[in-house]
Formats: sequence, C-alpha cells, structure tokens
Amino acid sequence: MEKDKKMITLEQVKNHPDVKVYIKKANEFLGVIGYTEHGERHGNYVAKSARLGAISGYIHDIGNVVSRHIHPEAGAYLASQFLKELGMPVDDRVMIMSAVGNHDEGTCDAVSPVSAALIIADKSDVHRSRVRSVKEIKFDIHDRVNYAVTKSELQMNAQKKVITLKLDIDKDISDMVEYFEIFTARMVACRRAARLLGCTFDVEVTNTP
Repeated sequence: MEKDKKMITLEQVKNHPDVKVYIKKANEFLGVIGYTEHGERHGNYVAKSARLGAISGYIHDIGNVVSRHIHPEAGAYLASQFLKELGMPVDDRVMIMSAVGNHDEGTCDAVSPVSAALIIADKSDVHRSRVRSVKEIKFDIHDRVNYAVTKSELQMNAQKKVITLKLDIDKDISDMVEYFEIFTARMVACRRAARLLGCTFDVEVTNTP
C-alpha cells in the first residue's frame, strides 16, 4: 500500500454531517411510503466487515434521500462527493461507489469482494426490529415476514467456504412460503455474490412457537 495513501475510517464517515442528514432523511422518507427501517440500525448491521466493506455497508442506502427507485445510483454519486472531501483516494472511492451502485436486488451485480460482501449483508438483514409499526403486519407481507423473524444471524465457515443465514421464524406470524415469496430474488443475489467470493450460500430456518 502507498505510504501516503490516506486511510478513511468508518467513524469518520459516520461523523460527516452530510452522512448524518442523508441517513436520517432517507429513512424518514422511506417510512412515509411504507418501507421497513433503513436508518442507522440497518446501516450498522450491514457494516459488519472490513474497512471499505464497512463504509459501503453503512452508507449504501443514502440514495433513498433522492428516490427509492434510483437509490443505488444516487447513493454512489453522493458517496463520491463526501468521500472525496474526506480525502479518500480515488481507487478506494471507486470501489465503494461500484458496491453502493450495484447493491439493489433488482439490478445488483457482485463486481468485487467489497460489492459481494455488501450484497450478502444487506439482503440478509431481515428481523422484527426493522418493522416500524406492529399494526401493519396483518396487511403488509414485508412487515409480517420481518416481524416473524425473531433471530437473524449471518455466519461464515471459512474452512468449508460456506456462508449461512440462520433464521428463527415464528410460524404463527408467518412461514417460509411467505418468506420466499418476497425474498427469493434477494437469496439468489446472495448466492451469486457468495460465488464471487468462492463460497456457497445457505439458509437455515428454525421454527419457533
């Protein structure tokens, strides 16, 4: 690594005033149109990896402050602005931009290890803590499925090269049929991302009463 290459940390990114506003407002805007939580909790969950992966994981949804429909592209552009301001080298900025710009399951492509890690972490975040209003679980399948998941854990077996998403699901609230009804595309994206990392991707479900 170049001696004069500036290292930007996740904490520096979190404390940037623009990032704070982007994440707060993006989460608020998504709440208005009925989406689950996409704020600091989700960002921190996805950020559980190494430096560039952590940064891309924390900021990957900031584009929602512009539009839900183009949030990956908008997020990549916004990220490039404040990361440059922080002094991040262009090769690192491009790595994060490509990961953020390719994370949505509708159009995602795992183009690098950082991108693959972001896709897997993002798409595995299903848990009842993401539900904004319990009153909606009877009417909204996304809220119902998320609320049914009482425990969600992403595990990596480096020796066997297997990435496993372990879920505890309350079958009285929802079931695996509904889970895969809405999350099949996400699981396919995770499988493709894992393949780029030289791994396989599995889902293990425990039914809780």
